[in-house]
Amino acid sequence: MFSKLVNNLSIALVCVASTGAMVGNAYAADFSGKRIEWTVPFKEGGGSDRWARFYAPLLSDALPGNPVIVVKNVPGGGSTKGANQFAVRAKPNGLAILGTSASTQFPFLLGDKRVRYDYKDWNVVLATATGGVFYASSELGVNSVAELAKLQGITLKYGSQGATSIDLITLLSLKMLDIDVKAVFGMKGRGSARLAFERGEVNIDFQTSSGFLKKTMPLVKEGKAIPLMSWGALNAAGDVVRDPTFPDLPSFPEVYEQIHGKKPAGEAWNAWKAFFSAGFPGQKMVFLPKGTSQDIIDTYTEAFKRVISHPDFAARAHQTLGTYPQFTAQAAQDVKNIATTVPKTAREYVQNWLTDTYHVKF
Repeated sequence: MFSKLVNNLSIALVCVASTGAMVGNAYAADFSGKRIEWTVPFKEGGGSDRWARFYAPLLSDALPGNPVIVVKNVPGGGSTKGANQFAVRAKPNGLAILGTSASTQFPFLLGDKRVRYDYKDWNVVLATATGGVFYASSELGVNSVAELAKLQGITLKYGSQGATSIDLITLLSLKMLDIDVKAVFGMKGRGSARLAFERGEVNIDFQTSSGFLKKTMPLVKEGKAIPLMSWGALNAAGDVVRDPTFPDLPSFPEVYEQIHGKKPAGEAWNAWKAFFSAGFPGQKMVFLPKGTSQDIIDTYTEAFKRVISHPDFAARAHQTLGTYPQFTAQAAQDVKNIATTVPKTAREYVQNWLTDTYHVKF
């Protein structure tokens, strides 16, 4: 399925390359003199915020009429507050878009009671794959993944925006590695958690690729943060391999095998892979609200095609977002379908684990 997505993207890029000159006049939607509000349901400074602010000026240049695009941060509830607000308030006039993350998808997939939105109602116009890096404070004395076993028996502190958010990947990973962790809940996003790490309030952290590249790398260079592993990336065969943006870091399955002496398997692994697959190959998506006309949807789709097919895009994206595919049109819809679906057995395993460990009620 993932190889199909890559093929679809390639076809889409070829098409836009040959018709790009006509995009500006192909659709009636015109945003001249307009102001578009891009809701990001997280606090400033995190990976999703960085992603949206990277794309906003590029999208402005690509949309007919070159509208002003303003990123509006609406943090809270592990992103459910902003998503709920968008579902209720956004008008289908093309002037409101939403950027979601795995922290928006996971509560939806798990049946979190705070969720008042349905992905079926929204129209996807861009999907972005990404990765993530787990790192520790240099004060813990662990300098590489080879020394990760030193953390066993030590209670670590991790800043979390909620157990049903993207943080469930980190928390489940550490559980599978037999590493104790105390989750410090209440963070407004991964950016807030990183700031807590910088203040010494927590001693381990995870950031998605865009946040890590921009905000955490300076800490690495200063010797304050030690990258230990990435979660990995899905290849065309559906296997978890090393993240192409961080090829020198072992993937989570590699670390698991190093610690336990065998490849990951069983219920926990199946659940981990299911949620990883839902949360990272299409982690960040841009949506138009329910009821948006096909003309506006097509205009946004063509605009994003123009953005990602620009000759300079790959180099610029590599520096800010990492080396990951960007999906539009049918490929984006395929990614959305994967990102909003997990097997029942995986969902029930995670629900039971979250209830037993963090007293989450579903």
